[in-house]
Amino acid sequence: MNLPNRLTLIRIGAAFIFMIFLFDDRLYAKYLALFVFTGAVLTDIYDGRLARRKGMVTNFGKLMDPLADKILIVSAFVSFVGLGYIPAWTVIIIISREFAITGLRLLAASQGEILAAEKGGKHKTASQMFAIFTILTFICLRGTAIHFFDFWTESADKWFQFFLIYLMYITVILTVISGSLYLYRNRHLFSKG
Repeated sequence: MNLPNRLTLIRIGAAFIFMIFLFDDRLYAKYLALFVFTGAVLTDIYDGRLARRKGMVTNFGKLMDPLADKILIVSAFVSFVGLGYIPAWTVIIIISREFAITGLRLLAASQGEILAAEKGGKHKTASQMFAIFTILTFICLRGTAIHFFDFWTESADKWFQFFLIYLMYITVILTVISGSLYLYRNRHLFSKG
């Protein structure tokens, strides 16, 4: 197994470590969750570039790299629902899109095709990562304000929740558009056989 594929597997493991830290009530654990998530995202950037530059692109990588991204992103969004930061319906739409695309990739694989990620999917992933980083940063700053300065108002919480809702609207819209375009471009797979 080459290095890019190992980094992909590390990213899958990092998703579970991230969740353990995020659900820990201690402030340092929240910062560790942010650190682990950042490290996982960096492996995503690095493994793709390394695979292309060194000619180490494999079918395993084409299939597992997007899957590792999905596991990381879905684990974060599901955790945020569990912690009460975002509404569940937004995550249901995101997960539905990811299942639909994964199902399409499995269908393609059964027909001897490997579907790589497209630019629209990368933009969607970037918007989701931005949303996750924003929420994680808020969690850390909120915890710091409460723990060290004994300062956080209900008004600040309301403003942030308002901002988060609109951030999630944008993320959901990009997710639905990219998924619809991907399904449309690969519609030929549904009529085969």
